[in-house]
Amino acid sequence: MKNPNQPSDDGISDVAADHVRIFDTTLRDGEQAPGFSMDRRAKLRMAQALEALGVDVLEAGFPQASPDDFAAVADIARLLKTTTVCGLARCQTGDIDTTGRALEKAWRSRIHVFLSTSPLHREHKLRMSKAQVLDATVMAVERARGLCHEVEFSAEDALRTEPEFLVEVFSAAIAAGASTVNAPDTVGYTTPSEIFELFTYLRKKVKGADKVVFSSHCHDDLGMAVANSMAAISAGARQVECTINGIGERAGNASLEEIVMALKVRGHYFGVDTRIDTRKLHPTSRLLTQITGQHVPRNKAIVGDNAFAHESGIHQHGMLKHRGTYEIMRSEDVGIPEVRMVLGKHSGRAALRQRLESLGHAVEETAMDDIFARFKTLADKKREIHDEDLEAIAMGLDPDMAGPWRIVQLTSATHLGGGASASVKLAHDDGRETSEAAIGDGPVDAVLRAIERAAGSDMKLTDFSVRSVSEGGDAQGHAQLTARHNERDWHGHGISTDIVEATALAALDIVNRIERHTPATQRVAVAHL
Repeated sequence: MKNPNQPSDDGISDVAADHVRIFDTTLRDGEQAPGFSMDRRAKLRMAQALEALGVDVLEAGFPQASPDDFAAVADIARLLKTTTVCGLARCQTGDIDTTGRALEKAWRSRIHVFLSTSPLHREHKLRMSKAQVLDATVMAVERARGLCHEVEFSAEDALRTEPEFLVEVFSAAIAAGASTVNAPDTVGYTTPSEIFELFTYLRKKVKGADKVVFSSHCHDDLGMAVANSMAAISAGARQVECTINGIGERAGNASLEEIVMALKVRGHYFGVDTRIDTRKLHPTSRLLTQITGQHVPRNKAIVGDNAFAHESGIHQHGMLKHRGTYEIMRSEDVGIPEVRMVLGKHSGRAALRQRLESLGHAVEETAMDDIFARFKTLADKKREIHDEDLEAIAMGLDPDMAGPWRIVQLTSATHLGGGASASVKLAHDDGRETSEAAIGDGPVDAVLRAIERAAGSDMKLTDFSVRSVSEGGDAQGHAQLTARHNERDWHGHGISTDIVEATALAALDIVNRIERHTPATQRVAVAHL
């Protein structure tokens, strides 16, 4: 039954014509993709972040799929206070009743029923006639209508369904009580012009079209999910189903952050907007990568590392004069604190001088020629130049120099039942030696703690990744670490056939960089020396 504390309206009257609902399905369609599975605790963290982001509807899962999925949906339904919580159900009595029970405690609930409608699916998947599909649709919507606040009906594979039959199905769903009808491009097959024509046709022909919200749900198999979603909005769709970072089945779904920022930046063109707090887009994206361990490509629009990064000398020169020369939106508007001027082999003198000055190095013109030449030499060897590299050049040091610390001995062990331990022995160029041991959640965590103690460095790890740089059983792993020390980010790299050793080398790289660039009077005393 409905929660008596739910709003009494059908969810339509409060939607202005210029408002596009954001229906987030990160925890359902996104989570079911390989590599993105989440446990219940992770789903709750993500759900809270999505509500804070401002999504209108959150599809929390498929309650009939498993007891854990049911529990996750029920927990989220109890937790959220301003977002409609939705559960997915097939047009089957058992699915619908289970979803209704999972949503009982929701402030505002929606059951999302779906049924395939295309000829291919009717014949090979469902083995149902058009009449049977219509009957099943009506039964499902009517049953769901008594168990929740609002009902959405989706015609699976709608973009490959006969338009005339789609009109019949949607008209029947609306008559039965659906307040949202969704025409998904289930296999990512359509094009922007085709989906525009279909939504225009449906809004003209479907009975009761003026009483419901039309929704799009586009997959990215041909790389057009966002473009197709924007075309559907232009044709009158007022709900878009999407996911953070575009995760989802196969090539993924339409990316929430790209749709939201397209509507914000091109507001005069589209004439509509969302209720999303765009300043939380990047933090929400980062939370998802932390939970799933799946990193966002550097060139990903809006939230990728390169989205607001500039390396080209021509671009950097323009950006230093006026940000609008090469940026159409502000990084702060998506939650990234500042634009990154990435220094590399394409960078020019103006960007290099600006970065050095920001680091406190006022370089005279007579010295700039030599510094710039050394910078270019280093840039030809490294993909990206970090601040500590620049400081070494400015101070006349070799950015690639090793030491003063080196690893003499390293051991690690994983304990049955969880946890791990590690011990490390370090030697300094001045002859000192130190040994330390530590325990952690895993061997990587333990070795990081041991090295931090042994070297006496106070640093906070902010980013960590390991990737293979070769193939086979003896493949080498490349560990990359970023740590915060004295209000600055420091970067370290390590390569080894052993992941733990590669991590240790990367951590020691940071320790050495910090020591080389810190005056002796400011260094933290190392214990046990």
